Amino acid sequence: MYVESFDSPVGAVSVEADDVCVTAVRFMRSKQQNPNPVTALAVKEILEYFSGKRKSFTVSIRFDGTEFQNKVWSALCNIPYGETASYSDIARAVGSPRACRAVGSANNKNPVPIIVPCHRVIGKNGALVGYAGGIEIKKKLLQIENRYK
Repeated sequence: MYVESFDSPVGAVSVEADDVCVTAVRFMRSKQQNPNPVTALAVKEILEYFSGKRKSFTVSIRFDGTEFQNKVWSALCNIPYGETASYSDIARAVGSPRACRAVGSANNKNPVPIIVPCHRVIGKNGALVGYAGGIEIKKKLLQIENRYK
């Protein structure tokens, strides 16, 4: 496994990868620094995202979840930069309109936040609810997107 950590507007971030794909993005600094070309590309693209120069990512990702989680994570990638969707919107998009809580659970387990934009999912009433990285990070990510959209 390869790891590269860096400072960002939302604090320390670590990117983990194998030889081909990003496998995790974590809101913390890894004690291990063992970068490779995949982590380098991911860090470059994430920093471009933070500066408003990147609206989507090209780095390859791999997530190993359940069939439902994979559907949810794929649906999150369809939420346009600078926009939001509700948990119920995503539940409908994956063909399970009553599975709002399951969508929330899948969001919470998203292994590659920022790249797979689970921060764009909000409560039906527009409230910022639930984010594995913390509501403050979610708020900052949405503010960055609103600034550059």
